[in-house]
Amino acid sequence: MAAREKILVFDSGLGGLTVYREIAAARPRADFVYVADDAAFPYGALKEPELLGRIVDLVGELIEAHRPDLVAIACNTASTIALPELRKKHSVPFVGTVPAIKPACSASVTRRVSVLGTEATVQREYTRSLIRDYAGDCRVTLVGSKKLATYAEDDLAGVPVSNAALRREIGPAFVDDGKRTDTVVLACTHYPLLIERLRQLASWPVNFIDPAPAIARRVVDLLGPAPAAASLGTTTAIFTSGRPRQAVLARFGIRAAEAALPPV
Repeated sequence: MAAREKILVFDSGLGGLTVYREIAAARPRADFVYVADDAAFPYGALKEPELLGRIVDLVGELIEAHRPDLVAIACNTASTIALPELRKKHSVPFVGTVPAIKPACSASVTRRVSVLGTEATVQREYTRSLIRDYAGDCRVTLVGSKKLATYAEDDLAGVPVSNAALRREIGPAFVDDGKRTDTVVLACTHYPLLIERLRQLASWPVNFIDPAPAIARRVVDLLGPAPAAASLGTTTAIFTSGRPRQAVLARFGIRAAEAALPPV
């Protein structure tokens, strides 16, 4: 029997669980290592050189320890900052998470699209280059949210987050300049954790684009046909803070959690 695949999914916190869920559904017989670098959450609070060094060092340690067949960087901020350096240093294939501007602009009827991301993601030149390359005649509004990722983690953990607080974060994504925004790119993997509430609190109905299904399709494309395996794969979760959220993990079907990694 062929060796079981191993897939490493990396994020700053719990948002990458939305990506893990899609990949695991597409590759149910693979073994997964889910890593939340929650000791440094939120990533937007760190300066770019510090964050780049941290991600490159930490992912390097993880590759050395776990020898994955593929690494999914389930974080827009980490992807836009660190993917080029990671690909330069390692031969293992990487799948990143970048704002889904091309499909959003292709799908928009009103030609009004908003990109709702962290402050760090919307400020990246990478994001702006995607707009230049793929927006065409769409008018794209960049909205940097300071608190929405934290609210998503709070909500998942059962900490109350008010409707008013969520409306303040998403409100600027709804633009009416004679034509209304009809498509909102969720440019942070944390945001789909709140998708039902976002739909309820939207100023008007829009198409929210979750990047996770496209990431899962790319993983399958890169890995090719799955090797034969007699049983479902396993998943281990690692939290760099040393504080695994067992109740949250169980909601995503993850039962095993390890202690923190050595400090980076």
